[in-house]
Amino acid sequence: MKIEDIRINYERAMSNRGNQARLKKVFKRALAGEKLTLGFLGGSITQGSLATAPNLCYAYHVYEWWCRSFPTAQFTYVNAGIGATDSQFGCARAESDLLQYRPDFVIIEYSVNDAATAHFQETYEGLVRKILGSEWKPAVLLVHNVCYDNGASAQLIHSKVGRYYDLPAVSMQSTIYPELLAGRLENRTITPDDLHPNDLGHALVASVITHVLDKILADVDHSETETEFPSVPLTANGYEHSVRYRNDSCEPVCNGFQADTAPQNGITDIFKKGWTAGEKGASIRFEVEGSSIGVQYRKTMQLPAPVAQVILDGDDANPITLDANFDETWGDKLVLDTILDHGENRTHTVEIRLVETHPDDKLPFYLVSVIVS
Repeated sequence: MKIEDIRINYERAMSNRGNQARLKKVFKRALAGEKLTLGFLGGSITQGSLATAPNLCYAYHVYEWWCRSFPTAQFTYVNAGIGATDSQFGCARAESDLLQYRPDFVIIEYSVNDAATAHFQETYEGLVRKILGSEWKPAVLLVHNVCYDNGASAQLIHSKVGRYYDLPAVSMQSTIYPELLAGRLENRTITPDDLHPNDLGHALVASVITHVLDKILADVDHSETETEFPSVPLTANGYEHSVRYRNDSCEPVCNGFQADTAPQNGITDIFKKGWTAGEKGASIRFEVEGSSIGVQYRKTMQLPAPVAQVILDGDDANPITLDANFDETWGDKLVLDTILDHGENRTHTVEIRLVETHPDDKLPFYLVSVIVS
């Protein structure tokens, strides 16, 4: 089957019109032949999971749309997608993985990575504020993907943020998913696992996005006044200014933990710049300042694996378990556990102790980072 053979209702693609002033400004700069940077931030779908080549993922298809639509312009493509990660991690890495390139246009895609909870509405808002509030005022488009077997998505809570900031948004829940429900499109035609698109699925997702871009481009000469950036956030917004501590940016007290100094090969080489330990009783201790704290570590499918505990502020009676044993088979996972959410905004101690190891452990415990907001 080809993309031309699939019929979906593209008129439902734009789930929120939003203010289009920034995007139209970028279009006009592209029409004038300027150099522009296109950024994509999200999870595994943005990274291109299950596409058979990097240039067959939806993000690259959208980049190609820009190249076709504006042949005199020059575009730089920045794909900052990392599989199995959420907008809470996105807040902590937006600067290093995306904003350092000063993108002129950004797609944010986290609706199948975030849970539909108030916590992720808050982290999503923090990410939106961080990008939208950048000094060079990039244009932002929200993309809401969907689970193709049951329609699950955080689109509802994400859309509340999108409407508050008056952002254009695109939905797969209202375009592709209804065709699956109606039986006019078979799931396995576009996805092997009901989450990640195959090559045809990525092309279909891109077609929904570029349909919206085409409509906005056709109206480029209709000027709009840019919506004022809200000074007061929608949520408590405790995650916008997150800081990520790895072994190149801090010096914790180590007792049996060793810094991993191997070079990192791109942002998707996720188990790098952290600390490892394999002996029971090993510990590592951080002092950090903030009101929310997350700990990132590796869950591995190579069993058995070590188990660690987090002791926050010396509270030995209430340890938090970090179990590195992963019961899935698709690969090792980068896990981010929130150990303090809206606590006191002060200096906290975070101690991680290895409490269970096994003679046949395949891998050591890997602490990737501590994230503080």
